[in-house]
Amino acid sequence: MQFLFAYPQVRKIYDKAFKEKAVELSYDRTNVSELARELGITAPQLYKWRKELQEFGEGSFPGKGNLKLTPEQEKIHELEKKLKDAELERDIFKKSNRHFFQERSMIYSFIKNNEQLFPIEKMCRVLQVSNGSYYRWKKQINTARQQLKSAIKKQIALIYFQTKQRYGSPRITLELRSIGYKISRVTVAKYMKELGLRSKLSKKFKVTTNSSHNYLVVENVLNREFTVKMPSKVWVSDITYIQTKEGFVYLTTIMDLYDRKIIGWSLSNAMSTEQTTLGAWKMAIKNRDLKNGLIFHSDRGVQYASKKFVNVLDSYKKITRSMSRKGNCWDNAVAESFFKSLKTELIYGNKLISKEQMKLEIFEYIEIWYNRKRRHSALNYATIEEFNNQINYKNVA
Repeated sequence: MQFLFAYPQVRKIYDKAFKEKAVELSYDRTNVSELARELGITAPQLYKWRKELQEFGEGSFPGKGNLKLTPEQEKIHELEKKLKDAELERDIFKKSNRHFFQERSMIYSFIKNNEQLFPIEKMCRVLQVSNGSYYRWKKQINTARQQLKSAIKKQIALIYFQTKQRYGSPRITLELRSIGYKISRVTVAKYMKELGLRSKLSKKFKVTTNSSHNYLVVENVLNREFTVKMPSKVWVSDITYIQTKEGFVYLTTIMDLYDRKIIGWSLSNAMSTEQTTLGAWKMAIKNRDLKNGLIFHSDRGVQYASKKFVNVLDSYKKITRSMSRKGNCWDNAVAESFFKSLKTELIYGNKLISKEQMKLEIFEYIEIWYNRKRRHSALNYATIEEFNNQINYKNVA
C-alpha cells in the first residue's frame, strides 16, 4: 500500500527591501510576468507592490503592525514631529540658560552631562555648536600617525583590488614606494593582515574576516562533510569584499548545504556584526525553518564569534556551532566556492559601478540567477528548484 503525503503550502513573507528591489527591476524589464515568475511570485502581486509604492512612497510596505501613510498623512505626521522638536528645543534652552556660558568647553560639558536627557544633535543646534566640533572635543582628533595609517591602508586595498587580488606584501610595498610612501614590507604585511587581505598566489581563497580576537571559538564539527541529505541540517556562512567605484561593500551569505541555496544574505557598507552576520541570519530564518540539530558552520571571524551573534544562535537552543580550523580555508570550501562563482560570473572583467547599482546586481544574481536559474554541479547540474521538485516527487511517489 502506498501513502501519499500532502505538503502544506507555506506563505512566503517578503521584506520591504525585497519588494522595493523587485519593483525597481520591474520598470527595467519589458515583461513583468516573466520577472514575477523568476522571483517566485505572481504578476498581480508584483503589480500590487508597484501600486502601493506609487501611492505611499516611503510609507509603503511598513510591515506587520505598522500603518501605511499617504502623502497627506505623512505631512500631518511631519508637522506633529516639528511641534515636538520645537518643544524639545525650548526645554533644552531653559535648562542650559545659555547666556551664562562664556566658553565652548562649558557648552560641551553641558551637552556631555545631558546626553541621556536630550539628543546630542538637538543640543548642538540650540547651543549653536557643530556636531563635529563636539565629537572632536569628546573623542579627540585623530593623531597624524593614525591618519597616515588610514591613508596607507586605503592605498593598500586599492592596489590589492586593482591587481585582482594577485599582489602580496612585497609587490604592494614597491607600488606604495613608487607613489611616495616610505614604508617597509613588514609594515605592509601587518596592515594587510589587519585588513584581511591575502594574495591569490599564496592562497587560493582569500581570508576576509578578522580572526584576531579574544572571543571563544568552537571546534570544526562539520569536518568537511559537505553532502547533506535533508534541509536545515547544515548551514554554512562567509563574508567577502566587493569593490565599487564608491568604495567597498561587504557581502555576507548563508547557504543550506542540502540544496546549495543562498537562504540569507546581507550587503553592507561596514563590517559590524549587525550589518553582516545578523542581517543575513534574520533573512535565513525567514526563508527556511530551523530544525533540531542544525549545524551552523563559518570561519573564525569576529563577526561569527562575537557575543551578539553567539547569543542569538544560542537563544534557539537547537543549533550546533562549527568553525573552520585556523588558517584552513578548505574547511568552508563550499561557501568560498560561491564567492568565486559570483565574482567570476558577475564582477571580474566588468567596469566598476556605484554601490546602489551593485546592490541591485547582487540582488538579481542571487535571487534570480543563482537560486533559480543556475545549474549546479553539486546537484547533478539541476537548478535548485528542479532539485527540490525531484526530491518532493520521489517522496510522494
